[in-house]
Amino acid sequence: MQKQFNFLNSFGDISKETFAKLQNISKFRKFEADIQVAEFGKVPSKIYLLTSGVMRAYITSESGKEHNKSFFFQMSFAGSLTALIKKVPSEIVYETITACEVYEIDYYKLQALCKTDIEVNNLYSRILEQVFMRYEKRQLELISLDATQRYQKLKKDIPNIDVLVPQYHIASYLSITPVQLSRIRKKLKEL
Repeated sequence: MQKQFNFLNSFGDISKETFAKLQNISKFRKFEADIQVAEFGKVPSKIYLLTSGVMRAYITSESGKEHNKSFFFQMSFAGSLTALIKKVPSEIVYETITACEVYEIDYYKLQALCKTDIEVNNLYSRILEQVFMRYEKRQLELISLDATQRYQKLKKDIPNIDVLVPQYHIASYLSITPVQLSRIRKKLKEL
């Protein structure tokens, strides 16, 4: 619990009392690999604080091809935010890549807490700011970097990505084919 408390405090100071309130609307869960925690076409009600393992967010094209939007690693939040806010079916699937341990948080109870507890509301706002900045950074990388640069940036941000995530998921995240990723990796090893 101390690790989770410290993580939340990295967004700004929260009291032990506020942390206890958040614990009351959370449930510790373990998921095996390949479990969809937020499914396409279903209205979600939970967000997840990932404490171990790796998750991904992806969409599926009409042809059935999956496109990875995000990866989530230890001590990060995952959940279909747009669907939660709008109370509509999710267009994005959130799935475990490896076995994961999470704190499952009831989003609507969190929203109710935000209305009555300024500390929770401030924490929620700071987390949303971080989520937005991460999203914006990702969009800029897709626009401004070529595939090799995107892979190098990903490796810099997550040095053991090749061990944690299958190559075809990494390729999808980089918006390239697995063959292209293989060529990039081979070329970089030769340098």
